[in-house]
Amino acid sequence: MKASTREGEFLQTFAKLADTLVVGYDVVDLLQMLVDSCHDLLGATAAGILLADDMGELEVVASTSESSRLVEMMQLGAEAGPCIDSYYTGQTVIVENIEQSPPEWQRFRDSALEQGFDSVYALPLRLRETTIGTLNLFQTAPGQMGADDLTAAKAFADVATIGILHERSLRESDVVQAQLQNALNSRIVIEQAKGVIAQSHAVSMDEAFNRIRAFARSNQRGIAEVSAEIVGRRLSI
Repeated sequence: MKASTREGEFLQTFAKLADTLVVGYDVVDLLQMLVDSCHDLLGATAAGILLADDMGELEVVASTSESSRLVEMMQLGAEAGPCIDSYYTGQTVIVENIEQSPPEWQRFRDSALEQGFDSVYALPLRLRETTIGTLNLFQTAPGQMGADDLTAAKAFADVATIGILHERSLRESDVVQAQLQNALNSRIVIEQAKGVIAQSHAVSMDEAFNRIRAFARSNQRGIAEVSAEIVGRRLSI
């Protein structure tokens, strides 16, 4: 992709992200756009966002693929791996060669290598001293991504943080937590809708999510909203 074209793509993406920061915006749609942009513009093989629930446990709320193996790998990384390290330290964790990751990350390392991933970047979703989750990028080649791409990834992480906390006051922590819990609850409905589509059409969970996302985008509706109607049997796609 030519530099000028790529810069234009970045500008368009940030413009779209800015459009979502309005009253009534859907957090899940914002986060899905972010991980998709990391795949399309930064060349990440896979990307996912994890948010902390009210118990401080990291849960996947958006990913470029709904493959159960990818989601499971990120959850493993949230137990012992780059995701949890980034969350607790509030720092970017770069693993240039997953094969050489610490012994305590064995379950994460084995799952990542099995799926063909060789490097990972975990970036904190952080505002001042508050870290609410992580943005995680996976590559099928070892080594670091370019400095400009890493800067862009950090900008995406900042946008995710701002989006989640948008129009919410940090003066009352329960308000912030309610916003995070709402995103996690939406994820549960999406998982249920995926199951409905997968069973009724005999397709994979990944394909089921692709159908839900495509329908939501083509009809300019929220993914969680469409999913709720599917689960409630008010919509068939």
